[in-house]
Amino acid sequence: MQGVSALGLSTAFASSVISDVQAATPKSGGSARLGLGHGGTTDSLDPATFEDGFMLMMGYALRNHLTEIDENGKLVGELAESWEASDDATEWSFNLRKGVEFHNGKTMDSEDIIASINHHRGEASKSAAKPIVAPIQDIKADGKDRVIFTLEGGNADFPLLMSDYHLAIMPAKDGKADWQSGVGTGGYTLENFEPGVRSSGKKFGNYWKEGKAHFDEVTILSIKDLNAKQSALATGDIHMMDRPDLKTAGLLKRNPQMELEQTTGTRHYTFPMRTDTKPFDDNNVRMALKHGVDRELLVKTILKGYGSVGNDHPIAPSNPYYDKSLEQRSYDPDKAKYYLKQAGLTSLSVDLSAADSAFSGAVDAAVLYKEQASKAGIDINVVREPNDGYWSNVWMKKAWCACYWGGRPTEDWMFSTAYAAGAEWNDTFWKNDRFNKLLLEGRSELDTKKRAEIYAEMQRIVRDEGGVVIPMFASYVWVRDKKVAHGANIASNWDMDGGKPLERWWFA
Repeated sequence: MQGVSALGLSTAFASSVISDVQAATPKSGGSARLGLGHGGTTDSLDPATFEDGFMLMMGYALRNHLTEIDENGKLVGELAESWEASDDATEWSFNLRKGVEFHNGKTMDSEDIIASINHHRGEASKSAAKPIVAPIQDIKADGKDRVIFTLEGGNADFPLLMSDYHLAIMPAKDGKADWQSGVGTGGYTLENFEPGVRSSGKKFGNYWKEGKAHFDEVTILSIKDLNAKQSALATGDIHMMDRPDLKTAGLLKRNPQMELEQTTGTRHYTFPMRTDTKPFDDNNVRMALKHGVDRELLVKTILKGYGSVGNDHPIAPSNPYYDKSLEQRSYDPDKAKYYLKQAGLTSLSVDLSAADSAFSGAVDAAVLYKEQASKAGIDINVVREPNDGYWSNVWMKKAWCACYWGGRPTEDWMFSTAYAAGAEWNDTFWKNDRFNKLLLEGRSELDTKKRAEIYAEMQRIVRDEGGVVIPMFASYVWVRDKKVAHGANIASNWDMDGGKPLERWWFA
């Protein structure tokens, strides 16, 4: 205080500086409540089934992974202390941290890693991470603190893949991963779990990470109604919330008790079509629909400028091999009519299912899409679906619907998760022989120039032959009570600091 006064600055300013420093210094304590606009009654503690942000953030609170993306966007070891690869990247050895404890008192070792990864492998697996682990030919322990993976082909991205939120490490029990108990090595122990409603936990006293998991208690609430969620924040019933109504973002920014924040990354909003279902099995129909949407207007109207236009492929400008030379597709009713004619049609009538649990403003986006496509002779019947159960009853069930993707930090990871033939989350049920051949080539290619060429062609194939309309990339936007603080850097790989606000944030 005296030092600042000596510079001729006011006491009020000095107090402000000290307050900012104190806010930036992590403190322990308090009961934090997080409101999220997703979560369903079919949610389960099995990480293989995680399909929304509610379970992602809950999973991160309870469990750890071999690796993680840190606040700076860098890949770092989590339960793995270090790793090394063979020259052809077909064998990866992970050295585990010693002395890490599960919530039940068990010491984490190589058998837990093997059981947890094997949980997603095998013909009977229904895991969303099955495409990620499918290339693993063998996993073996080299003592209690070292695990060796043998892959069917080289993969330079393998350590990063081990950070996927499905691949949580659970205690081994009779050779199998114990997912039913919710026990993990994470910062919080599970106290209560009501699928589609709430989850709560208490700080784990023996958490191995220093300077993390600051809250004494945490609660995640599923609040799908935007007004109810924002009201809960305004009244102090919750301290943080995701996906505010962007229509009122300006009001939220002016509220002195709240802080509206955003990060840009790989998150994108989509309209996937089942290519195994008429009329979407005809690429001419798909191309007509891709030219029938005004992307710029959607970004302006739905995202309120918090995002950028998409180009009908899932690779973001932040991805390492994004092809910036690929021509941007634009709204063109005449081209849409041309492709309808190529399909032998003069008009088209299709249903588009949407709910705001797909993404904030999804129903409004579908209605705008309907108005835009009508100029090309396309009649889109917007089906307003219930928010609850949307991901279980609509997504990948109805022929055409709204969807959101958090994206992935590498091209191979994104393509393998949602576009590879047979992938569990291939929500367009799309198969393209050339694409799948390139997918394997790109994964094992160590020459960065050749790899860039491969991924550029794959982006073009998805754009011109795939079954998805990707009109916009959305910034992650959230609001927190100013009583909640965080560090200077915020991860952008997932919503709200990489999906880890409960681990990384604290009460100021």
